[in-house]
Amino acid sequence: MDMIKIGDLPDILPAFPLPGALLLPRSRLPLHIFEPRYLAMIDDALKTQDRMIAMIQPNPGRTGDEKGLHAIGCAGRITQFSETEEGRYMVTLGGVSRFRLIGEVDGFQPYRRVEVNWDGFEQDRESSENDVKYDRDAFLNLLSKYFTVRDLSADWETLKEADDELLVNSLSMMLDFEPEDKQALLEAPSLSTRRETLATLIEYFLRGGDAEEMMQ
Repeated sequence: MDMIKIGDLPDILPAFPLPGALLLPRSRLPLHIFEPRYLAMIDDALKTQDRMIAMIQPNPGRTGDEKGLHAIGCAGRITQFSETEEGRYMVTLGGVSRFRLIGEVDGFQPYRRVEVNWDGFEQDRESSENDVKYDRDAFLNLLSKYFTVRDLSADWETLKEADDELLVNSLSMMLDFEPEDKQALLEAPSLSTRRETLATLIEYFLRGGDAEEMMQ
C-alpha cells in the first residue's frame, strides 16, 4: 500500500469524543451509533469523499480552543456501514492516521468538528510497522496471566500467529484500561513503545494496581 500523503487528508473533520475508545492506524474499530447528533455525523461523513471521522478522547482538564479534548486523536475512515431496524447504525472505522488537534471549528452541525494537523505521524500512513526487539514468548506469557486473572477467554492460536502490529494494536484497543491509559497507548511514538506501555499496564494490574476497583 502506498503511503497516504498529508495533502490527501482533510484539515477539518467531524469529531466523535468517546471516553475509553481507542482507534489506531491500520486497525479497525466497530461502533454502535444511536445518538441523533452522531447519526447525523455518520450521514454527513458518508456524503464526503474521505468518509473520515476524528476519534478523540475527552479531557475535561483542557480549556481554550481545545474545549476539553485531548491533544492527539486518530482519524478513521468508514469501511463498513449498516442500519438496524431501530434506525441505529453499525459502523466500522479503519484507522488512517493520528493527528494533533489545532482547535474546534464553529458551525451549525449538531456534532463537533475539529481542525487537525497531520505532521509528525508519517509512520501511521506507511503500510505497516514492525517491533523486532521484544521477547514475544515472554509477552504472551504475561498476557496469559492477565487473561487468567481477569477470567477472559482468547483464541491463543490466533494470537500466537498474529503479526506484531496486529497483536499489540488489537490488545491496546480491546483490553479494559482507564481512558488515560488508552490515551498513553495512542500517543506512544512507536509500536515498540506501545508494546512496552501495554506490558507495563498489564504488569501494574497483576501487581494489584486495580485491586480496590475490582472489590467494589
